[in-house]
Amino acid sequence: MNAIQHKPRILVFDSGVGGLSVMHEIQQRLPHCQYLYASDNAAFPYGTKAESELIARVDQVLHALLQHIEQGYGPVDMIVVACNTASTLTLPHIRSHFSQPIVGVVPAIKPAALQSRSKVIGLLATPATVARPYTHDLIKEHAAHCTVISVGSSELVQLAEQKLRGEIVAPEKIAAIVAPFYTAPRSTELDTIVLACTHFPLLKDELRHSLPEGIQLIDSGEAIARRVEFLLQQQPPVAHTDVRHGHLALFTKATRDVELLRTALRDFALENIEIVAC
Repeated sequence: MNAIQHKPRILVFDSGVGGLSVMHEIQQRLPHCQYLYASDNAAFPYGTKAESELIARVDQVLHALLQHIEQGYGPVDMIVVACNTASTLTLPHIRSHFSQPIVGVVPAIKPAALQSRSKVIGLLATPATVARPYTHDLIKEHAAHCTVISVGSSELVQLAEQKLRGEIVAPEKIAAIVAPFYTAPRSTELDTIVLACTHFPLLKDELRHSLPEGIQLIDSGEAIARRVEFLLQQQPPVAHTDVRHGHLALFTKATRDVELLRTALRDFALENIEIVAC
């Protein structure tokens, strides 16, 4: 007879491995849950895709992932879309197509504006997020009283992926990426930077080495963890009648890079890897 498990099962989804920074924050707050981390590496990166293409892709991949997980492990209780691009463009669609509660990622502009003493804040994001109207609306709504210095970088995403594969991240590359923060008006007053891509917290140490001492680095991970905890508390306990448990990483394409990630994935308690080709 199968054992009955009362352990919430959370799917954390991203195009790459940046969402691991979000999953880590949730794990710290909710260590009793089962975590399934899914990377749509076959379509990485999402930031270069058109809105209609991305919506269709996320819908397709999430359906394939949930079917695979339910067949092998049981139902998923919650989905966390740990990608700024996917969150800002696809959440309304996927919330209408899936029954699970879905939590997305929003750049932490509001808390940055509240915490900044100088009211000069930085926004470090992908070029697509910097340019997106959604981001501009967040700034108007929550940081209209601040000077916001925006810097877009796709290279930083690749550097975070390289770091998790065990490659050395050259300090001069980080320094070159953050250099525009020093040349903007009022740059000497900058005291807070929003890490508006889930990949970027994976490089916090490297970023701190390249930034003036005392600058706060703020991301959305902790706020997402609180939101996940709140939503789980609103749901009745789910009895999972399956015996397979443990944390799992899923990828949509088998590549050499996936194999190189095994050591880093173990640091997030992800011992097993499965491929869901789609």
